[in-house]
Amino acid sequence: MYLDHIVHHVTKKPEEVAEDWNAKGFHAVVGGQHTHWGTYNALLYTKTSYIEWLAIEHEEIAKNANHPLVNLLLHDIKNSPGFGTICIRTTEINELCQQLELKCIETSGVLHAERKTASGLVRKWKMLFVKEEVSDDLPTPFFIEWEESDLERYQLLQEDGTINASNVELSISACEFHVKSPREVMKKWKRYFDITEQDEQTLLLSNTKLVFKKLDSGAKERLAMVHIDGCIEQDTFIYEHAPYLFR
Repeated sequence: MYLDHIVHHVTKKPEEVAEDWNAKGFHAVVGGQHTHWGTYNALLYTKTSYIEWLAIEHEEIAKNANHPLVNLLLHDIKNSPGFGTICIRTTEINELCQQLELKCIETSGVLHAERKTASGLVRKWKMLFVKEEVSDDLPTPFFIEWEESDLERYQLLQEDGTINASNVELSISACEFHVKSPREVMKKWKRYFDITEQDEQTLLLSNTKLVFKKLDSGAKERLAMVHIDGCIEQDTFIYEHAPYLFR
């Protein structure tokens, strides 16, 4: 399984986010609108994954969408912007749903989704969530299966200008989570998804590391830092309350 993307909840409009990151030397773009969810986004692609900056466009639609990802956004953004959750990519989402249910893990069932891009095209995918109450506890990752293969999707993204040569030089090498009980969270995720354990604080996906550290202060468990490799200089950039470490 691969890290598909990071979800970062923001208050700025997609155009503003893309402008901010382009000014820092990254090729970020306006993604588009989730018309049924009342949200829109900006995107920054890397070699095998991407960052999604997700914001509320129409609050009433968002409140009535009753969608797990939107509910998390609404819960978190009340206090401040920041990292929300991560998404894991699979090519067997229906089988994964069955495997979770055989383990007596309640799910959303496979959900169909789409986004209208800035150019007017519609991109489609399937999603799967573990059913859980939205809270300050660490959200369980959700899953995605794209309509196209990775090769086809990246080719289309290159053709429409979403990805350029600089994007594929980058990689999200680690996602660092701060939680109250790191070992308990790791055991839970291993049981749910059969993820490989590298050491006492690290789980491995095919394209990144998931690192769990003890929460030092506060009650909210979330993704706390994203490590991005392939940059010219080492730097830490805090954007909308979320730190990125570039190396």
